[in-house]
Amino acid sequence: MNARTSLTIVLAAGEGTRMRSSLPKVLHEVAGQSLLTHVLTAAPSGHGTALAVVVGPDRDDVAGAARRARPDARTFVQHDRLGTAHAVLAARDAIAQGADDLLVAFGDTPLISAMTFARLRAPLANGAALVVLGFRAVDPTGYGRLVTDGEQLVAIREQSEASAAEREITLCNAGVMAFDGTTALKVIEAIGNANSKNEFYLTDAVEIVRKMGLRASVIETDEDEVRGINTKAQLAQAEAIMQTRLREAALTAGVTLVAPETVYLAADTIFGKDVTIEPFVVLGPGVSIGDGAVIHAFSHIVQTKIGGQASVGPYARLRPGTSLGMGAKVGNFVEIKSAIIEDGAKVNHLTYIGDAHIGAKANIGAGTITCNYDGFDKHKTTIGAGAFIGSNSSLVAPVTIGAGAYIGSGSVITKDVADNALALERNQQTVRDDWGTRFRAAKARGRKPKTT
Repeated sequence: MNARTSLTIVLAAGEGTRMRSSLPKVLHEVAGQSLLTHVLTAAPSGHGTALAVVVGPDRDDVAGAARRARPDARTFVQHDRLGTAHAVLAARDAIAQGADDLLVAFGDTPLISAMTFARLRAPLANGAALVVLGFRAVDPTGYGRLVTDGEQLVAIREQSEASAAEREITLCNAGVMAFDGTTALKVIEAIGNANSKNEFYLTDAVEIVRKMGLRASVIETDEDEVRGINTKAQLAQAEAIMQTRLREAALTAGVTLVAPETVYLAADTIFGKDVTIEPFVVLGPGVSIGDGAVIHAFSHIVQTKIGGQASVGPYARLRPGTSLGMGAKVGNFVEIKSAIIEDGAKVNHLTYIGDAHIGAKANIGAGTITCNYDGFDKHKTTIGAGAFIGSNSSLVAPVTIGAGAYIGSGSVITKDVADNALALERNQQTVRDDWGTRFRAAKARGRKPKTT
């Protein structure tokens, strides 16, 4: 077995036309990440690896997404869409660098795993010039069939060109391939356009390899892993499969999912120990949850850090930029955005906190609002440690409430409040005895009631 230390990966990020969307196909998301990001995350990385991503013309959005997911990516443009081999040859300069192995993958297979990429390279070390990834299809209709002779791959036969006997084959082409680096460019350049559509197909590589007296092999994987996404229905199917994977991984790691089938997770969610997630919780991208935290039912959380022993919900919404400290509590019908809630602070009921810093053990009463937006700019509210904000208060930012300060219920606070001070802002209450009796009597007589 030969050591294979260098690798070039060519990933074709096709756009697709059946998604019926202005968003490029590979930028549609599964579990909070684009299809492209999933594939790039699974693809090999590190020393000796060169990554080339092939995009369509004027697809700076796809190229940018590729570089964000993998800063080591070089992007190449396929100006004319003339088939899979033509797409790969758009990255000719990268292939010509002459790595030990060449991996060819596609940006619309988000369920493929790093282990499968590693397995695909293994036969190259044993002398194969080409390795094709296959799967056993429940319904092979429409897929290219992998025709084998013992352990060798003889041909990839498209549905339209397959004989009746070949159409009975259930081993199908997943499209992902690995080439021996010393012959890869020669093989791909030799692919002609002698097919009905005048396009250059990678599937012809098997025949070319065999004509060169070299060996082609096949390895198998599960059908789910190589599902390509071309429609919104297929996108939904991939989401369901990914969610099942993520839930199983969370349960295996010790997370308590009370009703797993109702919880939606992101691919990058980080769980501590002894975390409990109640039913109908949605965790979007960028969420980490500390040890012993509880997320109560019907909460929606995105780009948020939740400290250990914290409690969230039910019916809480935590938006990007939120950070909860140890033992912090966020209760029902609370929305928080771009705010730090320090250890032990409580925001329990019917409250909006935006662009704020809440000190340790502060208590935010029901119905409190940080008025952070003036129609043009966002402004910050700072609440010191141990402060008590009475119910139904409006804090008009920018404003600072000192440590240990008290805000009387129903106040509109527009000026800073010193440490340990009490701030009240409300009109004097007026009481008119027996006014209700007189009001009802006047209405009964058909007269207009007096309001004084």
